[in-house]
Amino acid sequence: MVQDWLLNLPVPLMALIIFAATYAATALVYFAVTKLAVNDRAKAFKALSPGMLPPLGIIFGLLVGFTAAQVWSDFEKAKVAVATEASALRSFVLLAARFPPEQASQLRTLVGEHIDEVVKEEWPAMAEQRKSYADLPAKLIDVLNGTLALTPADDGQRLAQREMVDELEKALDARRQRIILSQSSVSPVKWIGLILQGLCALIAIAMVHSDNRTTSTLGLTLFATGIAISVLLIGCYSTPFTGEISIGPGLLKQVISEGPHATDFNH
Repeated sequence: MVQDWLLNLPVPLMALIIFAATYAATALVYFAVTKLAVNDRAKAFKALSPGMLPPLGIIFGLLVGFTAAQVWSDFEKAKVAVATEASALRSFVLLAARFPPEQASQLRTLVGEHIDEVVKEEWPAMAEQRKSYADLPAKLIDVLNGTLALTPADDGQRLAQREMVDELEKALDARRQRIILSQSSVSPVKWIGLILQGLCALIAIAMVHSDNRTTSTLGLTLFATGIAISVLLIGCYSTPFTGEISIGPGLLKQVISEGPHATDFNH
């Protein structure tokens, strides 16, 4: 889809395309209205009340606000989900140190393999919005089974085992949340509504100021700039795991790569 191709571009190139397309459309509106503003049509254009411009601008602003609120909310929720997952796995690794070195090392290795799989397979799939939360994390399930199979030697290990299971449940829930949020995006209907409302406002500005080309040009340029900035900001954050401004797996990589007995999973 054109939308997916555009959102995967670097921000400067995306900005260039959005601004160029917006200004080109604005220029077409300007020249079309200017050419049509002759004789009786010119009188009809001037008869259009300037009082229509504020409502059109307000409606456009509301559409931008509602769309941006959804986009930024999903983006922040995705960041929290990744941070929660990384924190839970890190706590699990630290708690595993309460058990004999061989068992703790085996669990850390399984966690590392899970994170390696997340980085290499799940993240690219989420970026393309083709990852399903129904796909079970095999390595993490092995970690859970291995934890339940531990035989605590004292009360401290029994408490640690319960806490480890709780942390794995948190990690699994956070993983489901980030995969669900990776599917979030601005629907084509919202994009079309936003663009059409902006176009209506541009046409109204051109018609109201059709008798003064300088004023018309200034008004159209200012509003077009606002449209382009709004579309750019929404586009940059519309998919949490796609594009240059996206959430990466850095926090998850740090789970194993930091602290004692660290293993390098940043390859």
